[in-house]
Amino acid sequence: MTLAQHLLFASVLFSLSALAAEPDLPLAPAVECTARQGLPNFLAKVNQVGAEVKIGYFGGSITAQSGWRPKTLAHFQKTYPQAKISEINAAIGGTGSDLGVFRLKQDMLDHQPDLLFVEFAVNDGGAPPKQIFQCMEGIVRQTWRSLPKCDICFVYTITEALVPPMLEGKFQRSASAMEKIADHYGIPSIHMGMEVAKLAKAGKLLWKAKLPKTPEEKQAVGEKFVFAPDSVHPHPETGHELYLQAIIRSWPPITSASKSPADHVLGAPFVANHYETAKLVPIQEAALSAGFLALDPKTDDFGKRWSNRMTSLHKGSKPGETISFQFKGTRCAIYDIIGPDCGQVTLTLDDQPVRIIPRFDAYCTYHRLSALMIGTDLPDIVHSVKLQIHPDQPNKAAILAKNKNTIDKPERFNGTAFYPGALLLVGELVK
Repeated sequence: MTLAQHLLFASVLFSLSALAAEPDLPLAPAVECTARQGLPNFLAKVNQVGAEVKIGYFGGSITAQSGWRPKTLAHFQKTYPQAKISEINAAIGGTGSDLGVFRLKQDMLDHQPDLLFVEFAVNDGGAPPKQIFQCMEGIVRQTWRSLPKCDICFVYTITEALVPPMLEGKFQRSASAMEKIADHYGIPSIHMGMEVAKLAKAGKLLWKAKLPKTPEEKQAVGEKFVFAPDSVHPHPETGHELYLQAIIRSWPPITSASKSPADHVLGAPFVANHYETAKLVPIQEAALSAGFLALDPKTDDFGKRWSNRMTSLHKGSKPGETISFQFKGTRCAIYDIIGPDCGQVTLTLDDQPVRIIPRFDAYCTYHRLSALMIGTDLPDIVHSVKLQIHPDQPNKAAILAKNKNTIDKPERFNGTAFYPGALLLVGELVK
């Protein structure tokens, strides 16, 4: 199983448990495209001879795949040959809008897209609607505050676990929440999974199967459409082709709805506590004890591996090493990397009881991006934070066993490492 598949499965499993605890959100009617105010600025620019046009793709592992993203890019390049169209690929597997809203400036806006596709409906599958409102509105408002000419399009994907409402003619919960933001700001949306749901409802879809190659395999599949190897990440040859065709079908109504180009103007927000001020602050802005070392991508192979996302990655490995800082705001997390050699940290927030937080989970047979949540929905006052590397390693064998993983080489898993890269703040760091 690939890294992206592990991350998505974790997200989907969380989705199922979280949805049961959430109050009902009215589900939006399932339609393939709602054009709203269209994409007037993008369409005006892309029709200019010689125009340099950048399309931003912001999402999770389904966008990171060699699927709908490169397929649509190639389609746009063919459709608008007079322009010079390139992509900004800012997709990270297993992450949702709750990380996206913090990394938006660094990973996307600093590269100045003309069109921004936002794809988080699957990885936000278990998120509370309130959080989706805050994060998706934060993405919109940050974008238009920084780049008022940049058009935005929400795109939704689907999985077997999230499809049941679609079979009854309704969007899944996450997409329904995102539609509220799209309605408020006049942003077009495309559900790329409508045809997938239609085939599934008709009993003509295989959610999880390898693509048939031999005559025997083709006979076993019969007339059914093979969507994905894992019910989540579509095969580029099949499921992602359906996603592409959904965008192609949606382009005429979006084009018709696109009037004169103009700067996007921010009006009243949909929710008052949106995350427009969400920011990524380099970890060295906090007070790090002497044992935390910067992993310079020019000299450190591990640092180089993550340099496109973690520009200030540090490593602490000795028990007792600390990070401390103060911030004024309502939400805070640490953008970090977890993996086989990681341990756990103690967290002290204000005068709350000390918490022990593992930086190791059942998928930690490899290193991956993560976020250590410090606090959310906090009072908007000054907060004090201290993190300290715990001397004891978690029971890694028992944790891995939860996902039927094992320790292959003990030396890989031995350690209490902590890899912080940035503070994720809704608010401001206090010096």
